[in-house]
Amino acid sequence: MSGSVGGAALAGLDDDATTEGEFRTPRNTSVLFQDARLLPWMRVIDNLTLGLRVPDARSVASAMLEAVGLGDKADVWPATLSGGQKQRAAMARSLLRKPELLLADEPFGALDALTRMRMHALLFRLVEPHKPTVVLVTHDVDEALLLSDRVLVLKDGRIAEDHRVILPHPRSTAHPTFVELRHTLLRSFGVEPNLV
Repeated sequence: MSGSVGGAALAGLDDDATTEGEFRTPRNTSVLFQDARLLPWMRVIDNLTLGLRVPDARSVASAMLEAVGLGDKADVWPATLSGGQKQRAAMARSLLRKPELLLADEPFGALDALTRMRMHALLFRLVEPHKPTVVLVTHDVDEALLLSDRVLVLKDGRIAEDHRVILPHPRSTAHPTFVELRHTLLRSFGVEPNLV
């Protein structure tokens, strides 16, 4: 399975007959897409509570919006939010359900570098309380090494490489182990590390 096809299958969004193999996922699975996918005809708070079956859903969603720094945006339309704010709202929506498995399909790919760094820190802070398994799809080698405990490289729909990232968080891109892993991964993609 490719990254996007595999992620869609894991999320239960695709039952493509060309997908082979067997996998099991927890019932409580949530998805964080590259595009925030907020419904434009619903206010931000209503996007978060749509389908949420918990007592006092609006209050719980408001608290999550506060946690992502959008407490004052609950009753605005998604079109009034910046790209980073939309992605924070999408993250809040995904984590509000306290998933056992969070599938993050290039969730930071469309963001500028500084916003990406803030989102990385926010994701770590928000997953800490209930520690879901997070499967992150990314084409950014540094992002993979900064966020992940394990990096899998897929080629032709199969796992070609499997690297453990044994570094404490928060990580430094200057740490010798980080640099060594970065060079290894870049070479696996045919890129000479001294060129980037």
